[in-house]
Amino acid sequence: MSYSLLKCIRVFFSVYALVCGVLLSGQVLAQGTLEQIKVFGPSLAGNLEGDNPERVVFVYLPPGYTEATDKRYPVIYFLHGYAVGAEIYVNGVLHMPASADQAIAAGASEMIVVLPDAFTLYGGSMYSNSPTIGDWETFISHDLVAYIDAHYRTIPARESRGLSGHSMGGYGTMRIGMKHPEVFGALYAMSSCCLLNQAPEQEAVETQIARMAKGLESSERSFVNALESQAAAWAPNPQNPPYYFDWPYLDGEAQPVVQDKWTANSALVFVDQYVPALKQYNAIMLDVGDKDRLADTNTQLDAALTRLGVEHGWEVYDGEHGNRVGQRFVEKLLPFFSEHLAAE
Repeated sequence: MSYSLLKCIRVFFSVYALVCGVLLSGQVLAQGTLEQIKVFGPSLAGNLEGDNPERVVFVYLPPGYTEATDKRYPVIYFLHGYAVGAEIYVNGVLHMPASADQAIAAGASEMIVVLPDAFTLYGGSMYSNSPTIGDWETFISHDLVAYIDAHYRTIPARESRGLSGHSMGGYGTMRIGMKHPEVFGALYAMSSCCLLNQAPEQEAVETQIARMAKGLESSERSFVNALESQAAAWAPNPQNPPYYFDWPYLDGEAQPVVQDKWTANSALVFVDQYVPALKQYNAIMLDVGDKDRLADTNTQLDAALTRLGVEHGWEVYDGEHGNRVGQRFVEKLLPFFSEHLAAE
């Protein structure tokens, strides 16, 4: 083979590779958009904690949304974890919108993704329902869904809605999912917290009471108010200002009923009551890292669903509580909903 011919072949393949790279890059870099909106929640109005019932919500719209103006899309609702707002998850954990674009480029279906902000006075709503924090179960399952359906081109049917979340959001996924199978068609709970709750010990309660007497601290990325957030969600008392919740110890005396409220709000305790609801789902997925401190209770939830005859997926992966959430969002969660949510 002559040198000239060899050179021509090399040039041809170099150009071919460049063109393929550009085309591939065009596919990978097809960009969706991320909007930040505010949604008023009638279910949150009048909460005794004083949290704003108008919530910040992030909405990811897939690359084709602005072009295919007559097309409707499935929706994934993603609930963030405790001690941070939705923005931390959007930018620092899930890396939206690039992560969703990446998943779509790899073969996931185009879907709308909605991330509501549940940061409250004490750092998190626990996605629960009480007069102190407001009715977060109804806000997620009704107020937010109704707003998104009214303002975006969604497929307004349960078969096309997914509910998901991480940590506190995983707990919210299971809690709200069990109560509202008429709204959502598939669930994905990542490293769920609060599956088996115990009321804090007397020493911990007295420490919190003394700390709060000096002035309440409220900031993101801090777990200092974790017990307060649980008490406000699970042991509310409208007759007990200024915090409007009860502690499981009062003047050194145990309060058995209040203590039992912590246990009663454990997903492992109430899951047996929602078997018919869980069996309505098209698909349920649970996962947890093998080095996660919550691995044991998540494993127990898997065992409980198996015992109750609820079909579901389950995976223990190599990881900690939060170090692979963004990766699994791209590689596992979005493909899961692509498979199990009905497209147009």
